[in-house]
Amino acid sequence: MYRYIVQRLIMIIPILILVSIAIFLLLSLSPNDPAVLILGANASDLELDMFRAQHGLDKPLHVQYLNYMLGLLHGDMGESYSTMQDVSYMIKIRIGNTMILCAGACVLITILGVLLGVSMALRQNSIYDNIARVCVLIFSAMPQFWLGMMLILLLAVQWGILPPQGFSTIRHMILPWICTAMGGITVVSRTTRSSMLEVVHQDYIRTARAKGLKEGYIVRKHALKNSLLPIITVLGRYVGASFGGAVVIENVFQINGIGNMMVTGLRQKDIPLVMGCVMISALLIAIVNLLTDIAYAYVDPRIKSQYEGKKKKKKSKAKEVSEA
Repeated sequence: MYRYIVQRLIMIIPILILVSIAIFLLLSLSPNDPAVLILGANASDLELDMFRAQHGLDKPLHVQYLNYMLGLLHGDMGESYSTMQDVSYMIKIRIGNTMILCAGACVLITILGVLLGVSMALRQNSIYDNIARVCVLIFSAMPQFWLGMMLILLLAVQWGILPPQGFSTIRHMILPWICTAMGGITVVSRTTRSSMLEVVHQDYIRTARAKGLKEGYIVRKHALKNSLLPIITVLGRYVGASFGGAVVIENVFQINGIGNMMVTGLRQKDIPLVMGCVMISALLIAIVNLLTDIAYAYVDPRIKSQYEGKKKKKKSKAKEVSEA
């Protein structure tokens, strides 16, 4: 398992390289000139040329990319075109809000999604199950930005229950957490319900009930545990997707995070700023995927034994070849 984790960590490197190439080409080949966007249309040709020379925009694309990657290897993400600040510093002071937003949303997705799915499965085809499935279907069709604006309009503007913007206290975080988590809650609850329904009709569940075990114990120790693999798959996907959803939510609620900063960078074609935000997001998503795979092995030891079995077979073959 240790070797597998090391291999997955090494695989992150080519993934980040491919992401950096794709984003750099998309930004560089877009028609807008960052010098004009930042200095304004009234800037003289001399000022524009000086700006391009200062930031290396007058060099060929492959040279610009190599210079950026060489700096990245030394921990230098470059300097923002618009603020003239170090990109790594700008990300450092803002990533905390994004991490809090995503972490809170992931907690809501895990707790509410699993609990709702389990409760629907245990009350299959009841009035509660039918109403819950209809509500899940309705909320799954709501875009994040629309849901955010509706919550601001109702809970903040009309009723005054929660503040509409900001991210300084728990009360400010409730609406962004709900908006970020809503899509994940609907999918996780549906996945949990279907996975639980497959498990609760198995023979070992009937045997446990025949032995007189309490229903809560059966659900926790047998049904839910054996239905976790598809749930973990969906959770891992939505934990990664929450970083993408943060871009929308941070702009709706005016949260000072890397998603909001990335949108500002895109408007000004601030290549180092956007590249830094995307690279950090890609790295976090890759780490989440790795943690998801590790969770598979923890929940189902058969997955770990399969990998270790392959490892033992390779060793035995190598031993046979050496003896021959």
